[in-house]
Amino acid sequence: MKEKLDALLLEGKQKIESAKNETELQDIKALLLGKQSPLTEMLKELPKLDVSVRPEMGKAVNQVKSQLTALIDERRNELKMKASEVSADFDISVPGIRPLGGGLHPITQMCYDLNDAFRSMGFEVFEEDDITSELYGFDKLNFPPDHPARESMDTYWIEGHEEGRGGDRLCLRPHLTGGSVRYLQTHKAPYRFVYPGHVYRNETTDARHERAFFQYEALIVDKDFTFASGKVMIKSILSKVFGRDVPVRMRAGFFPFVEPGFEIDMGCLVCGGKGCSVCKNVGWIEVMPGGTPHPNVLRAAGLDPDEYTGFYVNIGLDRLVMMRYGVDDVRLFHSADLRFLNQFR
Repeated sequence: MKEKLDALLLEGKQKIESAKNETELQDIKALLLGKQSPLTEMLKELPKLDVSVRPEMGKAVNQVKSQLTALIDERRNELKMKASEVSADFDISVPGIRPLGGGLHPITQMCYDLNDAFRSMGFEVFEEDDITSELYGFDKLNFPPDHPARESMDTYWIEGHEEGRGGDRLCLRPHLTGGSVRYLQTHKAPYRFVYPGHVYRNETTDARHERAFFQYEALIVDKDFTFASGKVMIKSILSKVFGRDVPVRMRAGFFPFVEPGFEIDMGCLVCGGKGCSVCKNVGWIEVMPGGTPHPNVLRAAGLDPDEYTGFYVNIGLDRLVMMRYGVDDVRLFHSADLRFLNQFR
């Protein structure tokens, strides 16, 4: 076996030295050290050897394996250094090939801008998986047992889990708010955090709606936090993101997880408030629900609603991007059409 090992080592050195690029070297590595290599076969044969010679031969096989591995690493470094060398006959006057440019997707850029704006106000950024459960998606958010949002006409239930209940009934998250409850359960008060992410709704797509879209949730839970402070926060964030004062209005609205609840609108920046298809010709567009966390939601998170209050908003990130760039159809941002996306590089 020792003679065979010496022959394998010599052959391996020659093959490694002959490699002209990293692709060839990778193929040689698979040939010398892969699952079907002679060296691996020898390792498999060790248990069949006599006990008296087994330790010595095992050590010899592993030494050859280590030597070949070291030679491969050394040759890889040599090839990398050689690849960066400039040939003596290289003509530096020849124009180079311009590398392909790239850029952030406009929705990603908006998310980063919001992260920066909220971080400047002392918020933490929180993220979680796209799959949640009925327990966090609905039960802990004060949704009644017969609420229509629990039905498959609105929510994407995971196959094999759609008949369960509570934590056993899994779905693609229809909103981010359940994740916020989980944050409240696992962190210490006071709370000041944002939560960006994808959400999924079983609905018909149009210029303002998609089945998979981005939300951006912000939540403050503290003692003696005033509702007026929340409205100031909204105006401050929107003005910072858009670089100008943005008209904001709040209308009474019902959501199971807030009390009182509001629909928060901003002046349509596509038409300047004159009316268009995006704002349904009213000059305003709904961008987020908001309000004070419902006492039952605070209790579900283990907090005393007599002691804590706060302010919650859930921003429709896609719609903010439409406002920023004056785009009248949200589907364009999800189309992966480079002719459209290249405008934002």
